Amino acid sequence: MTTPGLNDSTSPPQPPSTRYPRLDALRGVAIVWMAGFHFAFDLNHLGWITQNFHQDPRWTLQRTAIVSLFLLCAGLGQALAVQLGQSTERFWRRWAQVAACAVLVTAGSWLMFPRSFITFGVLHGMAVMLLLLRFAGPRLSQAACWALGLAALLLPQLLPLFGPLFWHHPLLDARALNWIGLVSVKPITEDYVPVLPWLGVMLWGFALGRWVLASRPQWLAGDLPKVLRPLALLGRWSLSFYMLHQPVLIGLLSLAANIRG
Repeated sequence: MTTPGLNDSTSPPQPPSTRYPRLDALRGVAIVWMAGFHFAFDLNHLGWITQNFHQDPRWTLQRTAIVSLFLLCAGLGQALAVQLGQSTERFWRRWAQVAACAVLVTAGSWLMFPRSFITFGVLHGMAVMLLLLRFAGPRLSQAACWALGLAALLLPQLLPLFGPLFWHHPLLDARALNWIGLVSVKPITEDYVPVLPWLGVMLWGFALGRWVLASRPQWLAGDLPKVLRPLALLGRWSLSFYMLHQPVLIGLLSLAANIRG
């Protein structure tokens, strides 16, 4: 946008905006939902409520929905990055941030849950899947994205049909390879987001993003009502919020428990 009164010939060209407030707001919805989920999880961990987060569908389905929304947004974001010609340097800088945060999550969870610490959670999965999508996504047709996404979603469910040759193979259940997702027994961990089936969600987000940009660009490029702008702000800082919200929540709840006691 140029400023009235300035000569265009002397004003440096402004780069097009790389922010899509509606996508940021959608990511913000996922952030708020996740924070509420973790708040309930922390209350349960401290013994203030009693819930089964590992088996109760009210919680397991919420977790699936939250992770799906995050990965769908990541796929949409990669479609936008390709459309805007994101530089290799910028991609690697952002990827390094995600990967470094994944390492910190592993370290922090090991301190808090030494028997079930996170070895391949949502950030670990996202780091691997972003690499796959960055290099393979632009080379795939729209139909291939949808088809491969469906295959990724179904493969872990269909694997038992191939018989004992692959199913129950100890190598696939070992920590070194369970990140692939073709396990017969889910590992004991506080968060587990393997490449399969979750790559399917990100591929579908990528395919959806390409379709929206080609056919309905106004869905993403439109402005936001004022009431939703805080969500967009959260969405812009989603990684920072993700890394900080749990230490803050646990610290506040622990302080409240000490005061209460």
